[in-house]
Amino acid sequence: MARTQGSRADITGPLIRDAARRLFARHGFAAVSMRQIAAEVGVQVGTIYGYTSDKQALLADLMRAHMERLLADWQDDPSAPATERLERFVRFHIDTSLDRADDVFLSYMELRNLDPENHAEIAGLRRRYEGALQAILEDGAAAGAMQLGDARLATMALIAMLTGVTNWYREGGRLDRAALYRHYGALVRGAVGA
Repeated sequence: MARTQGSRADITGPLIRDAARRLFARHGFAAVSMRQIAAEVGVQVGTIYGYTSDKQALLADLMRAHMERLLADWQDDPSAPATERLERFVRFHIDTSLDRADDVFLSYMELRNLDPENHAEIAGLRRRYEGALQAILEDGAAAGAMQLGDARLATMALIAMLTGVTNWYREGGRLDRAALYRHYGALVRGAVGA
């Protein structure tokens, strides 16, 4: 379907993705229609199909873009001590969770709404990111700097805990980010026996 005359792909496409991200995060994927997304952007519903084949593809594209950006942004230095790497991961994950809360929500809560092919792809990207933390924990245990029973289980528990800041943290509240880093850093170190 052709785009509406006068529409700009470089503007309309990102507006559609931003509106879908917001609406999916606020109301849940299943509760949002393409018509609602179109209304949010101020375009006809048919316009959206010039940018995506369907709602499922739109969700998968949003999740893929988030996970690929997350993987590209995370920079680990395997030559650094595992405890320093862990501290950097804690800060990175907290910042990402707070700065991209809607993306984080979709990537963790809406996997269930992906078809099997998209689910496998996004879950694979998620496992790669989780693997970055797991490698830090395994390196820390191997060096004797951390005490772990099960690195995979610890990885999943820590990511869930760190992602949970999106449920309660508000900028300008009682704690600033520096305090979050300190408190969560201490919790994480305690959890892994560092």
